Amino acid sequence: MSTLRFGQHIIKASAVFLQTELSFALVNRKPVVPGHVLVCPLRPVERFRDLQPDEVADLFSTTQRVANLVEKLFNATSLTIAIQVKHTSYVVSL
Repeated sequence: MSTLRFGQHIIKASAVFLQTELSFALVNRKPVVPGHVLVCPLRPVERFRDLQPDEVADLFSTTQRVANLVEKLFNATSLTIAIQVKHTSYVVSL
């Protein structure tokens, strides 16, 4: 696993619980609620429109995988998925 970034932050490999070819997922350091995780593209971009179609597909496939894990782990009956632009990185917050 190479060095990962979330905006200006360097992400330690130990913080990442899932990585695909184009995305990675980590638990939010300051979770809003239990199970709050971030799914990020490997390539930092300033805007959603800057992602390539394969990056968008991978990001949302990864988000779906993570959502299934979160629902099972926390016995959730629903969840919220939000798209954010933070520190020049696009992120899906779950």
